[in-house]
Amino acid sequence: MAGERILVCDDDPQILRALRLVLRSAGYEVLTSATGEDALDRAALAGPHAAIIDLMLPDRPGIEVCRELRSWSEMPIIILSAVNEEETKVAALQSGADDYVTKPFGPGELVARLQAILRRAGRAETEPRIELDGLVIDLAAHSVMLDGEEVRLTPLEFALLRVLAVNRGLLMTHSRLLAEVWGAEYADATPLLRTHIANLRRKLARADGERNFIRTDSGIGYRFAG
Repeated sequence: MAGERILVCDDDPQILRALRLVLRSAGYEVLTSATGEDALDRAALAGPHAAIIDLMLPDRPGIEVCRELRSWSEMPIIILSAVNEEETKVAALQSGADDYVTKPFGPGELVARLQAILRRAGRAETEPRIELDGLVIDLAAHSVMLDGEEVRLTPLEFALLRVLAVNRGLLMTHSRLLAEVWGAEYADATPLLRTHIANLRRKLARADGERNFIRTDSGIGYRFAG
């Protein structure tokens, strides 16, 4: 079904323009980025229904971007690449990609593949809303409300809250949270995690201090209140 938001990440301006034209002609809303970091930020802020990510990006591999997106989103992901080797395709699929399209590709084929994975996945609006004691986390809309008031979070704060909330009641270790939100290379960056947890708690705090949604297991990790 047309009308979905599609995130496209490719550092080649000509390919980016061509994909924007093809997808808009098919009825999709298109979000574009030329780097992996920008793609992750746009995905967190805009909540696209699917992503098309180039394998070779200037700041980080497309497979790494795919893996990080998959850590907090179930949206379909297509990897684009000029590499037609089985080993690379397997690595992309194991990182969480739903499909792998080699360059050059036909516009009609790409749109058909996109339509197919969107049909299999269903619309992203089916992602659940998590509600607890006046706190509402809308995963599809990437919005958070507390007692009817909007809570403004950064993309990283929302990604962190999402991981905690979808694992409600479960202990999430420092290393797992860091790996899922920031990437495996940050698995030991506990001070960074503590800073973002403190910011989240401050933004989710009530004036009376009656409810703390994020609990600490000292020296181990955190859990979202069950």
